[in-house]
Amino acid sequence: MLMPRQKTPDLSVPTLDHGEFDLTTDGSEKGTVICFYRGLHCPLCATYLTELEKRVDDFAERGVKTLALSSDGQGRTREMADKIKSTKLRFGYDLSLEKAREWGLYISTSRGKTSIGIEEPALFSEPGLFMVTPEQSLYYGSVQTMPFVRPHFSELVGALDFAIANNYPARGEYQGSV
Repeated sequence: MLMPRQKTPDLSVPTLDHGEFDLTTDGSEKGTVICFYRGLHCPLCATYLTELEKRVDDFAERGVKTLALSSDGQGRTREMADKIKSTKLRFGYDLSLEKAREWGLYISTSRGKTSIGIEEPALFSEPGLFMVTPEQSLYYGSVQTMPFVRPHFSELVGALDFAIANNYPARGEYQGSV
């Protein structure tokens, strides 16, 4: 399990239009929001990523970079970026399932074609949303076992405003006995 205030796993993946993404050298002022999504086959992911696309500038104004990432290959990732008419959001691809597990993501098996007629990969990761500090420690994390009920980006932007203004620390860091 990832722990707040502790180093996250390293993450290095190719992106569609922004070269190689490497979390250790991302160079953001306040951090990076990493949105792990299920893949092109998921209609809920397309809706969710459309909302993230609308918030890229909001995050950037706060010194936070964004990345959307799945285990889809370059072709399917390009289809997703085109589907949501992305012009700002960085899209990574080829996330290994081993790396997805390091990040605490759940792995699902294919159920065939989805409601939009796109075949699911044999194995793929379920969604996760993370805010990682410039020092590569976990500030915020949320993982799902299903595509439903995901955190709202507008709430994360508002939370960042509060956290920045109040120097609010990452929470959930206690590991002692209870």
